[in-house]
Amino acid sequence: MGIIKVIEVIATSEKSFDDATKNAVKEAAKSINNIRSVYVKEMKAHVKGDAITSYAVNAKISFEKNA
Repeated sequence: MGIIKVIEVIATSEKSFDDATKNAVKEAAKSINNIRSVYVKEMKAHVKGDAITSYAVNAKISFEKNA
């Protein structure tokens, strides 16, 4: 049985919170194997004038580290 580890990341998107979350997992997967889950801790949107310009998530990604 392996050990579950957790990292915290911040990711952004110009499209949506969902896309920002997908970007977090996609980037983490470049250097981490066996990702098990993602927990979105916070969401934030940047606004210019009357429009949202970007979306950001602070997410915790858990992965299994083999012993």
